[in-house]
Amino acid sequence: MSRIISGAAGGTTLSSVPGSLTRPTTDRVKEALFSRLDAFNVISEARVLDLYAGSGALGLESGSRGATSVELVEFDAKASAVCQRNADLVNGVLGRKVVTVHRAKVEAFLDRAAPSAEWDLVFLDPPYPLDEEALAAVLGKLAEHLATGGVVLVERSSRSPEPRWPGGLERFAEKKYGETRLWFAEPFVPDAIDADDVPDSAST
Repeated sequence: MSRIISGAAGGTTLSSVPGSLTRPTTDRVKEALFSRLDAFNVISEARVLDLYAGSGALGLESGSRGATSVELVEFDAKASAVCQRNADLVNGVLGRKVVTVHRAKVEAFLDRAAPSAEWDLVFLDPPYPLDEEALAAVLGKLAEHLATGGVVLVERSSRSPEPRWPGGLERFAEKKYGETRLWFAEPFVPDAIDADDVPDSAST
């Protein structure tokens, strides 16, 4: 069993996914992670997306701490059902619907997202079998929907290589906690070309 650490739903016990279908974030890592996110000031009133959500613990923690909306995306039927139970519980404690569950593959969910859809905080805690090429493809799709000033958090085994960031994302921090490594990325926009650096096509 895991629990909500802090916020309006702090102390709420969450259901866990049975068996070894998911790799849950430990409370120690979760507490350190959210301390850092609080320092970045990206949780309050954020639109949050939790991909490969498992039990939904990271997204639900965000909802407890003041996120405006939280979307949990999980394809496995058992894990998705746990997400829904936890979402119903937390929504009940909060007294309003903050958390929504989508049973979908991550790639398909992002492909269906409206062009105008944006998120301020995105969690990716993919299962070990997901290879680096597949993760890079997901990050590429996600980069199109990250709000200005947004943060992407990728959680992987400490033995995994750093994700291959697409053109629209840039790593700005990383941290290792035992067997877990966290990478933080933000939108990357190349510096605008100075007009003085552009050759005058009319000159000879």
